[in-house]
Amino acid sequence: MITQLSHVTVLVKDQDEALRFYTEKLGFEKKEDEAFGPGARWLTVSPKNQKDLEIVLWKPNAAMNGEEHAKKQLAQVGQSTHWVFATANCPKTYEELKGRGVKFVQSPEKRPYGTEAIFEDLYGNHFILVGPA
Repeated sequence: MITQLSHVTVLVKDQDEALRFYTEKLGFEKKEDEAFGPGARWLTVSPKNQKDLEIVLWKPNAAMNGEEHAKKQLAQVGQSTHWVFATANCPKTYEELKGRGVKFVQSPEKRPYGTEAIFEDLYGNHFILVGPA
């Protein structure tokens, strides 16, 4: 039986650059940072109040999974996320993140389920920010 979701992965080109974006721009905290197999690095972040789910900032690695697999993963950078992050106040969080240089592709808009904005990370991955209406 599956009991919980513990990790999700976002593919990145440069782990240090991605770490700076997620910690400095989004305000996340680094959870783990250690060597992981040949030439690989296990690097995770999460929102500060998120205790049971970590985001793996994964750089495709030919030494670990082979050249062909790494090339396929690199081609997916910036193409594969549509996660939803919750916030208590979408317009306020939008202004805070925008002030830190986060690029939004949609400003806050009212929806039947709440207020939604969409931003992208430094590689073009889209993330949805949702708060109450």
